Amino acid sequence: MSWLPLVGLAAGLVAGMLGVGGGVLFVPGLVFLVGLTQQHAEATSLLAIIPVAIVGTYQQDRYGNVRRRDAILLGVLSLAGAAAGVALANVLSGAALRDAFAAFMLLVALQLVRRTLREAR
Repeated sequence: MSWLPLVGLAAGLVAGMLGVGGGVLFVPGLVFLVGLTQQHAEATSLLAIIPVAIVGTYQQDRYGNVRRRDAILLGVLSLAGAAAGVALANVLSGAALRDAFAAFMLLVALQLVRRTLREAR
């Protein structure tokens, strides 16, 4: 059985619900369930996220949640970062990329826990 449909559905659900872009599920799913290398999973995730972002943005806009000016500014400014990140990803080993991805996910998780605990007070 191919895990690809399940990875796609789960990533779309998480992206639409949490606004995380789906990559947090696309990349691990493509590496661990589909068997892609870290570089291939990250590159595939970048392309796969385009339709997810379009549908999610359209739906969120219907609820009045999209701040267009902020989105455009973030998008334009992230172009150089994306180009630099792709260049860096192609010179790093798969293990280094995997570790960096894991560290980033842990950092995000810690930040969410910290914010949740602060709001609970």
